[in-house]
Amino acid sequence: MPSDPVLALSSTELLGDRHAVEIEHLGSRYVLRATRSGKLILTK
Repeated sequence: MPSDPVLALSSTELLGDRHAVEIEHLGSRYVLRATRSGKLILTK
């Protein structure tokens, strides 16, 4: 049985001009942030 392909999104598609976005997952909210050095941090 073939597995579903992984959906790849760029950070620009997720963040746009913002530095952070909230993601809801299974009733919990997470924040995805871009740092000044260009890294991504996901926090609950």
